[in-house]
Amino acid sequence: MREFIVEADGGSRGNPGPAGYGSVVIDPATGETLAERAEYIGVATNNVAEYRGLVAGLRAAHDLDPSASVHVRMDSKLVVEQMSGRWKIKHPDMKPLAMEAARVFPPDRVTYEWIPRERNKHADRLANEAMDAGARGEQWSESGSTAELQARAAESAGSVASAVPEVSGPPGDAAAGAARVRAALGAAAAGTASGSSASAASASSAAAASSPGRSSRRGAAESSGGGAAEADADVRAAQTVASSGWAPADMGAPATFVLLRHGETPLTPQKRFSGSGGTDPSLSEVGQEQARLVGEALARRGTVQEILASPLARTRQTAAAVAERLGLDVTVEDGLRETDFGAWEGLTFGEVRERYPDDLNRWLSDPDAEPTGGGESFAATATRIAATRDKLIATYAGRTVLLVTHVTPIKTFVRLALGAPPESLFRMELSAASLSAVAYYADGNASVRLFNDTSHLRP
Repeated sequence: MREFIVEADGGSRGNPGPAGYGSVVIDPATGETLAERAEYIGVATNNVAEYRGLVAGLRAAHDLDPSASVHVRMDSKLVVEQMSGRWKIKHPDMKPLAMEAARVFPPDRVTYEWIPRERNKHADRLANEAMDAGARGEQWSESGSTAELQARAAESAGSVASAVPEVSGPPGDAAAGAARVRAALGAAAAGTASGSSASAASASSAAAASSPGRSSRRGAAESSGGGAAEADADVRAAQTVASSGWAPADMGAPATFVLLRHGETPLTPQKRFSGSGGTDPSLSEVGQEQARLVGEALARRGTVQEILASPLARTRQTAAAVAERLGLDVTVEDGLRETDFGAWEGLTFGEVRERYPDDLNRWLSDPDAEPTGGGESFAATATRIAATRDKLIATYAGRTVLLVTHVTPIKTFVRLALGAPPESLFRMELSAASLSAVAYYADGNASVRLFNDTSHLRP
């Protein structure tokens, strides 16, 4: 019996947004590419695009040999686990696609394996080519879609990159990203003045059409070309900003953090300080039901790809309920923990004012002031959240990630995104099991998309 390897991927620039898939059939003995498939599918979610890629890959293998056995490799844990029968398929958009994939070959002739993203680059490139073609109003074509455009982009990118001074910074360094764009703006303006804008535009269009490292789901370029490719991306973004009729820079899909406050605990209705330095209360019955409802709401939206949670019990319990509904795993992230409120843990605001009036007044007016007993200041919390934010932006560029956390971290994410002063923390109301969202772009800018949404909790 003949054997094939099918690698498939899909992505959405917006999730949901313009979407496409890519699939490749490989001879496992020689590593030879036997067939490629890619298609722009219009507006869809990442998961739909991934399933469409799987179906296309299986059909391509079936066209080669209907009697073959197939080993599928994908970097979508959701698709692999569901098609392997280990996870239930609950989302209504996924069920018909999974059934369609299961009908191409008899189930006993198809096996599934999850692989890391970096091992799925061929299918990822095809998916991006399909989306690039869709952006041009075309459908993907196998003829000359990659090699020729890559060669032209590489040749022209060198001249563009040489005009941009190097501005470096650690992964997720928003200031360095913004500085690169400012430098690129200057280079783009200089190129226009010297009559070189046509060649720069040519390099931009070729790179936009062909860059295999720019991931539909992962946003900013994962380029192996180093500074030249990064500089070229900055020039393209700068030219977009500088063009007549201002339009947002094409920075790729943002890293989107959906911020979920945990469900109620017995302390929540009493409005008691509940941080990371006292007892670690679990969800109440009300909180458990809230977690179930938010899981249902997020499943209907179908956009969350990863789940991270604070290490405290109430957040882990909330995350677990949502993860069960979405068929995802939960990663614990210590940087998402709540502020340590010191001796105020378990007390109401009135009780703190009565027992520690001077400490409370300082805390309300000075972000560097610590709660009584050596708690964590708002300034220290902000430093921790900013570091966590930058790390997660670098890790999850272009993806939609659910962060299950607490009042102060969520307010701090929003405050920092808005560039608001520390006292703004006292001007925000954040309900239990509420959803907020912030999108982070490659140039260092952020956009608050949602705040304190509790519509999913209403009947």
